[in-house]
Amino acid sequence: MLRRTAVLLFFVVAVAPPAAQTEKLDYAAIGQIRDEGLNRSQVMDHLFWLADRYGPRLTGSPQIRDASDWAMKRFTEWGLANVHREEWDFGKGWSLVRFSAHLVEPEVQPLIGFPKAWSVGTGGAVTADVIGIAIESEADFTKYRGQLKGRILLTQPARPVRMLEGPLILKMDETMTGEAETTPVPAERGRGAGGRGRGGRGGRGGNPDDPAAQAFQQKLQQFYKDEGVVAVFDRGSDSDMAAGGSELSWQQQHTDGGTVFPGTADRRNAPAGVPQVTLAVEHYNRMVRLVEHNVPVKVELDLRVQFHDDGKGFNTIAEIPGTDLAGEVVILGAHFDSVNAATGATDNATGCAAMMEAARIIKAVGLAPRRTIRIALWGGEEEGLLGSRAYVKAHLGDPQSMRLEPDHAGVAAYFNLDNGTGRIRGVWMQSNLAVRPIFEQWIAPLRDLGVTILGPRSVSQTDHVSFDAVGVPGFQFIQERLEYNSRTHHSNMDVYDRIQRDDVIQQAAVAAVFAYNAAMRDEKLPRKALPKPQRPASESDR
Repeated sequence: MLRRTAVLLFFVVAVAPPAAQTEKLDYAAIGQIRDEGLNRSQVMDHLFWLADRYGPRLTGSPQIRDASDWAMKRFTEWGLANVHREEWDFGKGWSLVRFSAHLVEPEVQPLIGFPKAWSVGTGGAVTADVIGIAIESEADFTKYRGQLKGRILLTQPARPVRMLEGPLILKMDETMTGEAETTPVPAERGRGAGGRGRGGRGGRGGNPDDPAAQAFQQKLQQFYKDEGVVAVFDRGSDSDMAAGGSELSWQQQHTDGGTVFPGTADRRNAPAGVPQVTLAVEHYNRMVRLVEHNVPVKVELDLRVQFHDDGKGFNTIAEIPGTDLAGEVVILGAHFDSVNAATGATDNATGCAAMMEAARIIKAVGLAPRRTIRIALWGGEEEGLLGSRAYVKAHLGDPQSMRLEPDHAGVAAYFNLDNGTGRIRGVWMQSNLAVRPIFEQWIAPLRDLGVTILGPRSVSQTDHVSFDAVGVPGFQFIQERLEYNSRTHHSNMDVYDRIQRDDVIQQAAVAAVFAYNAAMRDEKLPRKALPKPQRPASESDR
């Protein structure tokens, strides 16, 4: 019996999984970070400068460069090293000089609206008749040829305006938390709306990257220009639902009541077409009804813009140098650019301010991380993760060929913030299950701050994807969405007043703890298998 028991015990020990390695957490340092971050936070001052003073920060505009100058000055004052910008090709920049729109017949009414970024201007105030049209294909050009000169066009029918219902402020309740901690089976290709880990990043009115749709829009804008159209008005998407992340069923209604979600004109071919303006749906609908009742409608429009030909985007970079592992880096990132409709407060001044504050906290406390902690504020995220992709290709590797750069091996981790003003609730682990036992220990001292969730799945639509695409451990923090989907994302209401102070303070403290932990552990964070090249490697790649 004793012999059989010994054999059984040997078998159990032999097949049992190894115990998770205990993380060597510096609780004294974590306490210092929490004290500085929670009690002496400067994050709201950063947000004043980024949103109120320098917003909006459209890539290619003077505002984003001025904001970068301010950030670099702050980094230098805090004692960060290697403060610099890295440029990459972008194309023509754009900024707004003046905009106003008034209904002048049948009655005077100021119109709530916003021009689309990269729209051409009117060259001054113009007054024009308003008519409604419906062009669905090139075949419709003949129907309207010769009838549009000197007119402002309403290009969509009226949209019903629903009463607000359901949750407008999204918080991680028990159901949402449980769902975040699962991995759903992907929908059959072509039959489902794939995951939008980013939340609210869906296109408006179809896929803007579809080549056929792009080609038709270019022809349509040229037709309007050739016909002498004064301007085109729309009221945004046909849907009043923001496309949220399928991982939490974050389908959320857009709040109307003067909130405008303008979208973007054709940046790649700018300047092109005619002036384009998105109006509040209630003001747009009134004009549609007037036209349908044969009541003459006139609008005075003044849209003045400026195009910038420098052709460069940039990322803003700074570092806290490491000590014995200084050649390895932990990167904190957030996208610095915004859309043009407001001041880019929750998308994404909050993420940038929190990451800047995380760096300030570590320096202010006087900690000496083993690895270099690098902060990167990306440009061009709104146009397709352009800044982070340029950085990854220049420094880490090319996802198309999977040809890696020497610095690839030295990146311990990348952490990203880009889901608004809500507090951090956890981390999307990006299907990197080996980090679970590590992160479980990291979040234990942060549970009182609400950090409890480890979501196993891969999420998309923001800058951590650029790192994940070349096999670097890249993670997006899970945040409370609050009003992000319903009110602020890409709207004229994305302003400082929508920021939740306590939550952004928490973001910075949590990000600082994660950065410090990653910088101090003996080993870099575990990596997934290197992804397959997105295209076969050519001879030049080899």
